[in-house]
Amino acid sequence: MGNDPFSVFGDSNDIKNRAIKDYSFNRTEGDIYRPEDAGSESLRLHISPSRLNFLVVLMALGLGTLLFRTGYLQIAQGSVYRQMAEENRIRIQWVKPPRGLIFDRNEYSLVENIPNFIIQAVPADLPKDETERQNIIFELSQTLNTDPVNINNALSKESSESYEPITLFEHIDIEKAIQLKIKSSHLPGISVIAESNRKYTAGPPFSNIIGYIGKITSAELATFEEDEYLRNDYTGKVGLEKSYEKTLRGVYGRNHIEVDSLGKVKKIVASEKAEPGQNLILSIDHTYQEKLQELLDAQVERLNSNGGSAIALDPRNGEVLALVSSPAYDNNLFIGELTNEEYQELINDPKQPLFNRPISGEYPSGSTIKPLIAGAALTEGLITPNTQVLSTGGIKIDKWFFPDWKSGGHGLTNVTKALAESVNTFFYAIGGGYENITGLGVDKINDYATKFGFGKPLNIDLPGEASGFLPTKEWKERVKGEPWYIGDTYHLAIGQGDLLVTPLQITNLIATFANGGTVYQPHLVRAVSDATTGEQIYTEPTVVNQQVIPKNAVNAVRQGLREAVLSGSARSLADLSVSSAGKTGSAQFADNKTHAWFTGFAPYDNPEIVITVMIEGGGEGNATALPVAKDFLTWYYGNR
Repeated sequence: MGNDPFSVFGDSNDIKNRAIKDYSFNRTEGDIYRPEDAGSESLRLHISPSRLNFLVVLMALGLGTLLFRTGYLQIAQGSVYRQMAEENRIRIQWVKPPRGLIFDRNEYSLVENIPNFIIQAVPADLPKDETERQNIIFELSQTLNTDPVNINNALSKESSESYEPITLFEHIDIEKAIQLKIKSSHLPGISVIAESNRKYTAGPPFSNIIGYIGKITSAELATFEEDEYLRNDYTGKVGLEKSYEKTLRGVYGRNHIEVDSLGKVKKIVASEKAEPGQNLILSIDHTYQEKLQELLDAQVERLNSNGGSAIALDPRNGEVLALVSSPAYDNNLFIGELTNEEYQELINDPKQPLFNRPISGEYPSGSTIKPLIAGAALTEGLITPNTQVLSTGGIKIDKWFFPDWKSGGHGLTNVTKALAESVNTFFYAIGGGYENITGLGVDKINDYATKFGFGKPLNIDLPGEASGFLPTKEWKERVKGEPWYIGDTYHLAIGQGDLLVTPLQITNLIATFANGGTVYQPHLVRAVSDATTGEQIYTEPTVVNQQVIPKNAVNAVRQGLREAVLSGSARSLADLSVSSAGKTGSAQFADNKTHAWFTGFAPYDNPEIVITVMIEGGGEGNATALPVAKDFLTWYYGNR
């Protein structure tokens, strides 16, 4: 019998033969039966041809659908799913470039880049299990001593499927950063990174110049090109940080990294280096800036003034040597965690420390505008250097009286004496006309003022520069519903009425007379330096108007400004170690209060510095603004 399974029943061959013989298959009917059962219906299996065909078609359709879906997923959608799988393994890590630094004209460092430790989370890498997720959040909150609600709130704003890192905390001290760096190895989705952050080492004297950086807003992000900025990025908010943002920020690099199942970096597959931002070299000397800030702050405090401004400028090229606003603020406050209470205190301070007065403040000019009026009248031929006007204490027109500041007047006055002693009557006459002198009139005054840069920004390389304001006949009729009177022109000619100027505009006006008649565009950045090679590209001076008025008119005005120091309102400067020229001013603004002005230059024969000081509500310019300028010039020529 061997191993034949049929051998237990007898002869195996006989049994096999009988089995084959007794059972046959009717191919026509599709039934299996034995001959002896041919008459029995009970054992027959009914499968009709139509049903069999339906089953075959159904199986074919199912197989076809399966094949089509497999092909679609592998071929048509293969790249998408491969990319999704690859993103789980290979990711792009953006490399932030070092922000460019800022130096003074002698390459003295004004800012630093210091480490900033940041805690980031990748939502898609966090556990899907809520208990595990909350355990991670709790551990973070314990280490950082914060409420877990703060972390949950930050995460709730993001899609749980997002692979873009979000910043949970920054400015973490190094001890906690080290602790979390160690713990992060078993905290899925959590990482500790070190980036650079600003530290403004120059302090408050430079705050309104340099400004500060801050977190980018959604509105700002929408204005930039894709991949230029990230959601967690910083950008310049005010000052040079804003106006030179693209120069300072550099270009992001990229690392293609391989991550594990926890989102932790395993290795860098490929990388593109970041390009560091370029450095700025300013025209400002930090010692000039600090000294002028010290002197102005002391005077503002002594007078209990709301504030003031001071500017030092090189008239030969428009370079700003110092630009001071008082009171100042500490821009480092905006880099750390500035509380809402601290911010509200700053913006609600009545002395407005955040207000950059030299470029944004708009004030009546007082007598500092008189050099412009004199230059325009000389250019138009309305007067000569020898033309005289009799000053008896003022001018009476109908029922109105326009006074001189000196009771009884100044006597016979030419343009030199008029500038030296600030004789109002002379400027009433050449501005609006009187007796045998045809005045300039409001339109010509405004034309010349525009040529000197008034009524519009001078385009200094700082944001927030004001335009000032030049009143016109049309403006007065439209806004005040009144016609323009000759008295309006008289007021305009002595820097009163509705005229508004910035301290920078007055500085540029006197710089134009100092250099012989060229209007330069003032600027703060002297050169841009490549952070890698050190190569410097210098800023070429920009000439706005080559010869705004003729040389003879310029020289006549210069003589008047020089005489102001020798015998006039600025004679306290006569004992400087160098020759100088200048103009004082007192500009009435409300309740008989006056802003105090002084503007001047030195040395007289070869000017290298222009200085303007303005103190809000400071009274007489020669009494309060001039002393600040004198102290600075005394220090400047004694300590350089």
